[in-house]
Amino acid sequence: MTSSEHGCDCAGEPARAQTDPAYRHALLIVVVLNLGFGMAELYGGFMADSQALKADSLDFLGDGSISFIGLLALAWSTRARARVALSQGLFLGTLGVGVIAFAIWRALNATAPDAELMGAIGIVALAINIVSALVLARFREGDANVRAIWLFSRNDALANVAVIIAAGLVAWTGSPWPDLAVAGVIALLFLHSAYEIITGARRELRER
Repeated sequence: MTSSEHGCDCAGEPARAQTDPAYRHALLIVVVLNLGFGMAELYGGFMADSQALKADSLDFLGDGSISFIGLLALAWSTRARARVALSQGLFLGTLGVGVIAFAIWRALNATAPDAELMGAIGIVALAINIVSALVLARFREGDANVRAIWLFSRNDALANVAVIIAAGLVAWTGSPWPDLAVAGVIALLFLHSAYEIITGARRELRER
């Protein structure tokens, strides 16, 4: 049975995600969810004084922005999409380095965040990312640009689990260090995925 027979156009053939109309629809959903919640989480991060929430909100905003670029890039050539993926990887790597530097700076004047607010926002963020990951799950195979967007969504879900755990540790210990540690872990996730994305994009550029 086709996706249209089910009344939903959110499914598609994974190997041709970039040419599947359903992928455009799924990507648009992810863009709206990430940009909308990213702004809300950034505000919540300042309210809770949580570096992990701020780092995660940057992940949301970066994910939403780059997913939007990826949506536009679907109409471009394969080589152009590979260049977009390369820029996505470089952006993610820069973001990771920035988060690590800011976490180190904050460690010099560390104060414990609001664990209750931090945990509540982390739970909502995880729910948003689970929805995004489910929407994109069928499209995780494809060119470098498609894989980059999938990696962003996967990272978001992993980061949210870490934020929730950190909130529990902050509440238990009264220490700011779990929050700072998770901010660092999120940054390392950025750097790892940046390496994967850049490697894949460069390989595709060499093959074209």
